[in-house]
Amino acid sequence: MKKISLSIIKKLRNETGAPVIRVKKVLEELRGDELKAVAVLKKEGFEKTSKRNDRQTNQGTIFAYCHHSGKIVSVVEVLCETDFVARNELFTDLGKNLSMQVASMNPKNTDDLLNQDFIKDPSKKVVDLVKEVIAKTGENVRVGRLYRMEIGK
Repeated sequence: MKKISLSIIKKLRNETGAPVIRVKKVLEELRGDELKAVAVLKKEGFEKTSKRNDRQTNQGTIFAYCHHSGKIVSVVEVLCETDFVARNELFTDLGKNLSMQVASMNPKNTDDLLNQDFIKDPSKKVVDLVKEVIAKTGENVRVGRLYRMEIGK
C-alpha cells in the first residue's frame, strides 16, 4: 500500500471539504488511490448538501460583473446562512464566477443558470459549483435573483 502522507490528506481535504479523519479513512480503504478517494468524498459531500436545502438563507452578497467592452453587465444575488460564509473566499469566488456566467450565457432565470455548463469548465454544471461550496462550507447556499443588461438589446 502507498504511504498516505499528510500533504495528500491536506490536498484532498482542500479539494473536497471533507473532514481530515474521513479523508484519511477513505484513502486507507482505497489503498492510497487519490482519484477514487476524491470521487467518494465528493459523492458523500453532495449527498450531505441535500440535507441542507431546508435551511434558511438570510445572508449573502450581491455580485456584479461588467464585461471589458462596457456593454454587458450582470448582477447575481448569492445567499447563505451566515455572514461568516458570505465573506469566505469560496463563496466570493462562486459569486464572481456566477456573475460572469450570467453575463456570458444570458440565462433566463435561476433554474436556467443552474442547469448550464460552467463556462470555465464545461465538464461541470453550474449547480455542481454551488454544491461544492455547500459541501466545503457546511452551509446551505443558493442563487437568488439575477439580472443582465446589454446595450442594444
